[in-house]
Amino acid sequence: MQQETKKVNFRVLSKVIAMAMPYKSLFITCIVLAILLAPVSSVLPHIVKTIVDEYIVSADFQGLLWMCGLYFAVLLVNVIMRYYFMFFLAELGQKVLKDLRVKVFSHIVNLRLRYFDQTPIGTSTTRTISDISAINEVFTQGVITILADFLAVLTVLGIMFYTSWRLTLISLLTLPFLVLATYIFSKKVKDSYERVRSNVAKMNAFLQERITGMRIVQIFNAEKQEMEKFRKINRDYTSANLDSVLYYSIFFPVVELISAISLALMVWIGARAFLDDSVSFGALVAFPLYLDLLFRPVRMAADKFNTLQMGLVAAERVFRLIESDEVIPNEGSLKVDHLKGKVEFKNVSFAYDSENYVLHDLNFTIEPGQTMALVGSTGSGKSTIINIMNRFYDIQSGQILLDDKDIKTYELGGLRKRIAIVLQDVFLFDGSIYENITLRDTNISLDKVREAAITIGAHEYIEKLPGGYDFMVTERGNNLSVGQRQLISFVRALVVDPDILILDEATSSIDTETELVIQHAIEKLIEKRSSIIIAHRLSTIRHADFILVMDQGRAVEFGSHEALLEKEDGRYRELYDMQYAIMAPSSDL
Repeated sequence: MQQETKKVNFRVLSKVIAMAMPYKSLFITCIVLAILLAPVSSVLPHIVKTIVDEYIVSADFQGLLWMCGLYFAVLLVNVIMRYYFMFFLAELGQKVLKDLRVKVFSHIVNLRLRYFDQTPIGTSTTRTISDISAINEVFTQGVITILADFLAVLTVLGIMFYTSWRLTLISLLTLPFLVLATYIFSKKVKDSYERVRSNVAKMNAFLQERITGMRIVQIFNAEKQEMEKFRKINRDYTSANLDSVLYYSIFFPVVELISAISLALMVWIGARAFLDDSVSFGALVAFPLYLDLLFRPVRMAADKFNTLQMGLVAAERVFRLIESDEVIPNEGSLKVDHLKGKVEFKNVSFAYDSENYVLHDLNFTIEPGQTMALVGSTGSGKSTIINIMNRFYDIQSGQILLDDKDIKTYELGGLRKRIAIVLQDVFLFDGSIYENITLRDTNISLDKVREAAITIGAHEYIEKLPGGYDFMVTERGNNLSVGQRQLISFVRALVVDPDILILDEATSSIDTETELVIQHAIEKLIEKRSSIIIAHRLSTIRHADFILVMDQGRAVEFGSHEALLEKEDGRYRELYDMQYAIMAPSSDL
């Protein structure tokens, strides 16, 4: 199992490194600096040894001055190289992250709606922000720095053996204990880090959902229950972090103890060797510096390896998202600037999970310019028809035709551009009204927006707001009324001049005065385009050319308002009588 994990990690590592290939020169510069830093850093203790043995002991102050100058020159070169090494590593990491964020978001916006039905928003947020940020550590604290440390250890060991093999062997007596401590620490911290990442994702998902639905939490007085749930998630997250803190607080003192023992052994045995003239005084002075250069990378290796592993775990999650097949295939090549508006469903069956079908053998035809109303009880499949018409989901069987051509033959973006939808639940973004209508499409001018708003009857409502079309909408449009948000959604749909207009309960949340304005606009608009209207209020669809009555995913009735009312035992007549019975008492008051 561990071997499989390592293979997966190396596979992911190769993908992460491949992301840096557009910045090949920067990547190569970092590798070169990592290689050069090893000898430059390791030569400093050797200069100290030379200064002591050849200039201090012999009292050659002129030579001592030159050697001190050489020491500071090498030190300055080392500092400058290390500065550029760290800076270029960080720059490389940030550039890769920038590209990866764009790639992930570009993939997310093209995912099929099923992904968002099954995945908490907080999880996608974690992948796009936290996980991608963790990948940066693969560069800044990961593979290249580990390479630099490995080269530094080899170089230091080589110089140590060259200087004094006796002192080197003495110094390495405690190395196995250091390696063992590092291995145990690495395993424990990796487990705690994985728990931390998992709990971060849970916390993000929980907070995203609860903050978005805070109105419901407060309406139903559920603050205490939600607080208890959050306390548990927060407790698990804190516990995972404290475990990693515990391992760090144990590991570093143990490493310091091992280093101190190694230094003590070296001084004790090295002093005796100096007295026996088998080790020079300069070597005895330089070896504590060598030990620091040797033990520092080994001491940090566990931390860097875990950082690398966590970065690869995060990268694997991100690549799994990018490589997911939860994307509607866009294999159509047909691009049109205009549709006549003929819509035909032929024996269409559909299930969201490929098993439990919500549409069964559905057939209907809308001729260009006609308006079809969809009615039925909740869960009858009305909104599903809209979803599959726009290819938010692909059907399992049957065929959907637009202008006698299968919708799969149309280029996906072009298809959706010719179909406009007005939903009951209007979503507005943080920005101006103009930006919310155009969705920052620079091809849509303010004059065109005004023209659409005047046509729909929304212009005077927008002009009454401070700043008019520049009025800043808060997140989800919370500083606007339901009616105002709905009017903006109408303008948003109509400004693109669609060939097919779909209204999904578009007037159900609007007051009577606003509804009259919209009803008048709807009647004018549907004269020149094919339209599908979903409505619970049956009084709003009398102008439809025909009505399709849905029940449990099947079309049970089809005809005009008057014709369907004549069927006394029909489903439409039943829905109409039920609604009239509910509305009648209010009219008597």
